[in-house]
Amino acid sequence: MSKNDFYTPYKGPAGGWGALKSTTKSWLQSDNAVRNVFTMLKTNQPNGFDCPGCAWGDKHDSAKIRFCENGAKAVNWEATSRRVDANFFKDHSVSWLNTQSNYFLEYQGRLTEPMRYNAQTDHYEAISWDQAFTQIAQTLKAQDDPNQVAFYTSGRASNEAAFIYQLFARAYGTNNFPDCSNMCHEASGYALTSSIGTGKGTVEMDDFEHADAVFVFGQNPGTNHPRMLETLREVVERGAQLLSFNTLRERGLERFQHPQHPIEMLTNGSKPLNTGYYCPKIGGDMAVVRGMVKVLIEMEKAAQKEGKAVFDHAFIEQHTQGMDEYLAEVEKTPWDAIIAQSGLTKEEIYHSAKVYAEANSVICTWAMGITQHHHSVAIIHEIVNLLALRGNIGKLGAGACPVRGHSNVQGDRTMGINEAPSKAFLEAMEAHFGFQPPQEHGLNVVQTIQAIQENKVRVFIALGGNFAAATPDTNATKDALKGCELIVQISTKLNRSHLTIGKNALILPCLGRTDIDKQAKGIQRVTVEDSFSMVHASGGVLEPLSSEQRSEPAIIAGMAQAVLGNFPLNWQELADDYGLIRKHIEAVIPGFKDFNQRIEQDGGFYLGNSARELNWKTPSGKAIIHAHALPDSVLPKKAQDLASDTTLILQTLRSHDQYNTTIYGMNDRYRGIKGERDVLFINPADIERLGYQEGDSVTLRSLWDDGIERKVSGFKLVPYSIPAGNIAAYYPETNPLVPLNSHGEFSYTPTSKSIAIELEPYQEPANTIAAVSN
Repeated sequence: MSKNDFYTPYKGPAGGWGALKSTTKSWLQSDNAVRNVFTMLKTNQPNGFDCPGCAWGDKHDSAKIRFCENGAKAVNWEATSRRVDANFFKDHSVSWLNTQSNYFLEYQGRLTEPMRYNAQTDHYEAISWDQAFTQIAQTLKAQDDPNQVAFYTSGRASNEAAFIYQLFARAYGTNNFPDCSNMCHEASGYALTSSIGTGKGTVEMDDFEHADAVFVFGQNPGTNHPRMLETLREVVERGAQLLSFNTLRERGLERFQHPQHPIEMLTNGSKPLNTGYYCPKIGGDMAVVRGMVKVLIEMEKAAQKEGKAVFDHAFIEQHTQGMDEYLAEVEKTPWDAIIAQSGLTKEEIYHSAKVYAEANSVICTWAMGITQHHHSVAIIHEIVNLLALRGNIGKLGAGACPVRGHSNVQGDRTMGINEAPSKAFLEAMEAHFGFQPPQEHGLNVVQTIQAIQENKVRVFIALGGNFAAATPDTNATKDALKGCELIVQISTKLNRSHLTIGKNALILPCLGRTDIDKQAKGIQRVTVEDSFSMVHASGGVLEPLSSEQRSEPAIIAGMAQAVLGNFPLNWQELADDYGLIRKHIEAVIPGFKDFNQRIEQDGGFYLGNSARELNWKTPSGKAIIHAHALPDSVLPKKAQDLASDTTLILQTLRSHDQYNTTIYGMNDRYRGIKGERDVLFINPADIERLGYQEGDSVTLRSLWDDGIERKVSGFKLVPYSIPAGNIAAYYPETNPLVPLNSHGEFSYTPTSKSIAIELEPYQEPANTIAAVSN
């Protein structure tokens, strides 16, 4: 086999027959193929369950099928009949499991009984739920300070689970809520709140049907939220403009074959997904928008000579503050800096500005290609400024649309999973529950890892997720966690984090979205919130694999009851009837009036958005226009100072066969990769310039001025359509390269999309077998 046999450029469309083949394979691998066909037909349906994948919303129509390829993988991965039980752990030590790939670990099946790690045998062993809760209670009660405990949350947790989780932690006495938002869209929340007074997008799903133009920044929907492809295709089909700005050339932003359109499938046809596709340099999106606004200023001056206007002066005057200062900053930004940092030509930027100026209603969407840089907040402020110039906030077919990842990551924040809660939220909690929650801000993800390193956090409890693999500076994170007194993980599947052992470790198996949740008061449903602030119900359809699996609310209630007794309420009653949890949510959180009744509506209900209503919840009562200078470099200074002419900038990304850290398979269909994950996408000119050849194996060394060496090795070079000087590779394999202290200004979001890298030739150690990638 030649050294590049794993790579064949993909020539087909996104979706289509490839998606159907991959979905069928996923069904068969679940060992429940026939049953899971029925399960899939209940995905995102009024009487079914919410997809455990992405947070993209659904149109309120009568479509019978509401799932995509990656949603099918997520459901089949969860609805497997394979079990990880006491016998499995008896056969496999933690040390041995740690030598296996992430794919191997999660492929083993569902966790089915509570487990405790035995350091003497290096095996997990079964324990009872009472034993688990007793150990948690004893450990938490023994802490000197409640802030020695951190409560992590994954975005798949339901609203009900998230609400009582934060209630438990705050009744215990801490605001330490590191969560997955800290690692993905924290920059969106901070930037939007500081600009328009709310951390959520202002767009509803129906706005896409009325937009004259949609600008897609820094996201790859074909892999990360495939249901968005149908929405984008409809935008183009009705004649609206759709411009994509993405560093890599991605098939999921070029052509789409709809698997539910028979004629398209039979004729093997496909439809375009854009009217313009631009590939800015990594982190160059702020420069792109800055250039567009610079062009708009020119257009505005020309229009004024004819008694016309490009800007919406009425909107600017009535609804914004700081626009003059911002426009002055734009005017003094030189074109040379804009072109160099953006990586686009002046003509491409002019065309983009012209499309924007000619559209009456514009939506700007973005994802983690925007949010995981040192200057991410400034990028998002720039996008908001662009929208405000022509009044594209608070009107039909227009607005800001951050596209969240996890299916309920936005809902968890709404429910109070926030290390920096608002005063209003804490006051509402106190008024309703009769105790004063802690007032000081808690720890986010980066701060939590630092606190664990410093022995200031001694207990780590995780409601879902794969913290050890998902976080930056992986080796440092794992080393820190090993010093914890207790690690508790509430999980559906085995993952790398279960093998990162503190002095004591517990695995608590929970129900998934597909599982029927039967409690004392009958079968229960939970709720989730999508990227469009729509809240809807979700109820499982499959019998759980084991009677020992418990729901997330039941597990949280069991822990709280053991630690706090009946303070500040009877926790068991909440576990028995989730309707009671929703009544408490209704009493504390605005927008949830008649919560139990409104979830009966097909499609759920809309929480509303103050900025969409032109109600700016900012100190001035107007949208704040921030005037950031264009940064000299997209890299933080501690990386800039070490950079040279051989330095490349790396962004981490998902393959098409994964969702976050969950690896469904070893292929990446749209990028042409088969059977490999240790690959590096690189411009062919860079391969030649640096003296390598296609398929060569290299070591990646990240640059950060702290004296710590961060390397990953054995990555094969794949020539790809990406700007020169930029490279891309999969996470979590490359997370060890992200320095813990390299995070977004204001947001603490890890800079996983802009890492300074040097390449070195890789030599496999003599007389060893190459390790399976972790």
